[in-house]
Parts: sequence; structure tokens; C-alpha cells
Amino acid sequence: MVFAWVVACRAPDRYLDPMESSADYSSGAAAATGRDVPPVPGEALTVLGLETSCDETAASVVRLHPSERGGRAEVLSSVVHSQIDDHAAYGGVVPEIAARSHVEMIAGVTRRAMAEAGLGYDGLDGIAATAGPGLVGGVMVGLSFGKAAALARGLPLVAVNHLEGHAVSARLGEEVAYPFLLLLVSGGHCQLLEVRGVGDMSRIGATIDDAAGEAFDKIAKALGLGYPGGPALERLAQQGDGSKIDLPRALLGRKDCDFSFSGLKTAAFRIAQTCETEQDKADLADAVQSAIARQLSDRSERALAAYAETHDHRLFVVAGGVAANKTIRATLQATAAKHGFDFLAPPLAYCTDNAAMIALAGAERLALGLTSDIDVVARPRWPLDEARALADPSHKPGRKGAKA
Repeated sequence: MVFAWVVACRAPDRYLDPMESSADYSSGAAAATGRDVPPVPGEALTVLGLETSCDETAASVVRLHPSERGGRAEVLSSVVHSQIDDHAAYGGVVPEIAARSHVEMIAGVTRRAMAEAGLGYDGLDGIAATAGPGLVGGVMVGLSFGKAAALARGLPLVAVNHLEGHAVSARLGEEVAYPFLLLLVSGGHCQLLEVRGVGDMSRIGATIDDAAGEAFDKIAKALGLGYPGGPALERLAQQGDGSKIDLPRALLGRKDCDFSFSGLKTAAFRIAQTCETEQDKADLADAVQSAIARQLSDRSERALAAYAETHDHRLFVVAGGVAANKTIRATLQATAAKHGFDFLAPPLAYCTDNAAMIALAGAERLALGLTSDIDVVARPRWPLDEARALADPSHKPGRKGAKA
């Protein structure tokens, strides 16, 4: 943490104003933090990925093999230390506790990932670390560790957008060619994007208030289901019948592809206060899950129809923590099939936060000759489509910049 503190002092408040800074990607023969010789085209790249954006300390080694479809990812190791027990008593993530846990665990988790991959640092072509968005104290831990390792070993550093990691995560399961339509749905984000490759994504729609995963977690908390709430609500919904509960449907009649979950969250919270039996809670859980699935399907359907008008390659990818929900997956898969799209979601192990997706995004950037300067900063907010976020932010920008 000392290194992160020095960087922050050298550039006062810089990390709090992400729209004024970038990932500082470089290209050319001399990488900012490493080798004088760029990667050789056509050769496999092996990258260590680090992820500390929220409440998982993760490290992974991924090898990207070149292919006509953009590269085949081979996961050599993936280690995740979850902080669920640390935060359960509080019903949610406590940023200070999360950051301290990352400090304690990052070295050991990384050492285990390298051991399971059977490699030393001399077997790596680069190091990728999440640089945002996320809880900035945690992001600084992984990014600072990545910087130190890159400097010590003479390796290129790639600062990765955590959301870009989710965007490429489906490629961890099988080879997927760009472009594709992506629904990124997680605890903090809900966006529809056209993905043409790393660093080349356009926002089609986004939530104007809460994310779907946030709605799951907060409604689960209102039902007394504990933390993490999303999986607990999904389990409870299996025992319920939500057909008798009428929940509001947001943004009906709007012609865009945006989402809204705040009205649903408020209505469900009020109904939760009236639940008297476990069956009442199960019925509400089923109604909430169905309502979220319906809205994700409705808004995605608009994006699928528009995307099909301009693209022959029709692939719909769903990624992020909420993509692990079986009802959500099934609903969106049916929606994709209705519009003639192939459907793909990451393997369940790579839906929630992990470092394999960060390593893959880093390897794809490294293959393009993109590395990061050593003074790259941690960013609490970092939109994938930064130009659109500046011109048309989905949320009112604050001190931390635009969310999407």
C-alpha cells in the first residue's frame, strides 16, 4: 500500500477524477514497463492476471494461443479468495475491510496461482491487473502489486478495465470471434454493448439507476436472506410462485435499450415488510427473479433487433455475476433464439469476479502491442464506452466521473 500512497501523493486527487485520465496505453517497440522487444505475432502469450476490485482477491495465469477467431484461451490456473465471511455480518461489502483483506491475501494468492500454473515469472509475457472500476482502495492493492512485480521482473504491465474483463470472459469457455452483442449484467453494472474487440466497444443501453445484481442483493437483504443475496434469492425462488404478485414494469413504451430497476426494488422492499411466512418470501423471490429476467429480456430484444439490421454475425453474449442465475440464462437464451442469434455465457466459474478474465483481456491487449505506463492510476469509475459516457452519461457524473 506504500507504493499506492506515493503515487496518490504525487498526483493529488487524480484517481478521483477518472474522466481526466486514461489507462495510458502505449504501443511501439519499447513497452513502458518492460521489454524492448514487442510480442512476436503468431506466438502464444502467457499473462498473470490480478483482480481486487471488490471482495475477491484473485490471481490467474492464462495462455492465449493465436487463431483465426481471435485466439484460444487456456486457463493454466485460477485462484480466488472470497471475503464472504468477512462481510456477512454487515450484509454487504465494507470497503475498508475489503482493502485490508486484499493486502493480506494478494501475495499468497498470486504465489499459489503461479505454482498451480507450474511457471516462474520468467515464463510470463506480461502482467495484467484490474485498474478499475471498483472500490478504489481494493483496486489500488492489486494494481500496486502488479506494478511492483512488472518492475521487478522486467515485464510489461497492462492495466485492465474490470468490465472489459467481463466482456471477454465468454472467450474463456470457447473460441469466440468478434464482433458480438453483449449484455453485461452484474452487481454494479447493467449494459448492452456492441463488442468489436478489446478497447473497441459501443454502449447501446445502460441502467439509468440501479443494476440488476444490486436489485437482487438489496431485495434479498430485505427478505433477511443474508449475504451474498443474489444466490440466496435464486434458491428461495425455486420454492415460490410469483404469479400472484404484481410488480411494476419499468420504461414501458420507451424506444431505447436502457434499464431501470429502482421501482422494482422499492415495490419489492415494501411487499417484503408484509411477508408473514416463508412461502410468502419464496413467492416474492420468484416474482422478483421473473420481473428482472423479463426486463433484461425486453430491453435486450430491442438491441437484438437493431443489431441484426447491421450485422451478419449474430452472437448474443451474456456476462457478469447475474449471468450465473439459471432463470436469467434460460430466459435470455430463448430471447436470442427468437431473433436468430447464437447464445453464449461464460462457464459459471468465470461469471463472478475472477482473475482469468483479467489475464485474458491483458493478453489480448498485449497481442495488440498495448501496455500501460507505470503511473497508471486506480479508477473508481471507468466506462467501457468513454466517449458516450462523456457525451451522454447514463448517471449524473459526480466527483468520480461518469458510471456509463
